[in-house]
Amino acid sequence: MTSCLGHGLAATRAALSAGASGLAPCRFETVTLQTWVGEIAGVDEVRLPSALAAFDCRNNRAAELGLAQDGFGEAVRAAVARHGAHRVGVFLGTSTAGILQTELAYRRRDPGDGSLPRDFDYRHTHNAYSVAEYVRARLALAGPGAAISTACSSSAKAFASAARMMEAGAIDAAVVGGVDTLCLTTLYGFHSLAVLSREPCRPWDASRDGISIGEAAAFFLLERGPAAAGDDVWLLGTGESSDAWHMSAPHPEGKGARMAMELALRSAVLEPAAIDYVNLHGTGTPSNDAAEDKAVTAVFGEAAACNSTKGLTGHALGAAGAVEAAISILAIRDGMVPPSAGTRTIDPALHARYDVAGGRRRVDRVMSNSFGFGGSNCSLVLGRRGGAG
Repeated sequence: MTSCLGHGLAATRAALSAGASGLAPCRFETVTLQTWVGEIAGVDEVRLPSALAAFDCRNNRAAELGLAQDGFGEAVRAAVARHGAHRVGVFLGTSTAGILQTELAYRRRDPGDGSLPRDFDYRHTHNAYSVAEYVRARLALAGPGAAISTACSSSAKAFASAARMMEAGAIDAAVVGGVDTLCLTTLYGFHSLAVLSREPCRPWDASRDGISIGEAAAFFLLERGPAAAGDDVWLLGTGESSDAWHMSAPHPEGKGARMAMELALRSAVLEPAAIDYVNLHGTGTPSNDAAEDKAVTAVFGEAAACNSTKGLTGHALGAAGAVEAAISILAIRDGMVPPSAGTRTIDPALHARYDVAGGRRRVDRVMSNSFGFGGSNCSLVLGRRGGAG
């Protein structure tokens, strides 16, 4: 995982342990909005391999930076040796993908006829599939590839898509995750919806007023069967729903969110009491947090500890599901509930068991929620097989 918290898992762990947010006042590009963002350091200095230079854009540079961390490339090569390149797929979530490249190209339009510059390459940059195509080529994989763009649930749904392909027998392993990066369309778009906070976001807070946009690249190697038998964390279940309540607002009673959580528990063959921690979607907007609170309390009551980590990372949109899956896995491996940075006073109208401070404790199973525009929802259950002990 690479985000505003730093490059790789060591930097992420250190930030989680310290409760240190990576959010900072927005200085991105030409943006003049009073808001905070989670920007990845050093993305603009990344250089893609010369053979893949056509893919050069901020989103694919973030992907390259992410792939270079934590021995991930070596792990994928070992999987290829076990299964063959044709049996390893790529399933990545993104929202705006490389749209920044189009924004930059529009600045260079022909003054006469308005045409875009000849060097603009839509397919390899702006196109939502470009990041999946880039990662597939970069890792020399030949299995099925797909980009999933369902707003903020995109990279959580990538896990579900990969799992279905494995269950169908089409693949034995998959590179799963998400990459999404800052652009003007996203920042000004959310500003137009009046949901950008003027300070670091405060999920579940009584005075919460909006989101802080982040960016990230997070990758996982998902395998099945004997190759995965020695790992300590498994994808135990997935749940997806589409309530289609509104183009951008959540169902006020959290109907679709509740359905996704219930389906994930059913997929994992678990009761709600088996979940030790829920990593909430928790964007920090009044309506989203209120709707999710109703859904969470309907499923778990006030029993399961829960919180949002978006005050640390910002809302990475299409990469949010992957970011929070990574944090959930660290919670299990390191025995901790991460803190909720930015949250000061919990809204008394919300009733979930919100844990602001976090801390060290045994965590065997985590549910990670990702809920997108249009009611496209996904919940993942990650954890140790066989339960506590």
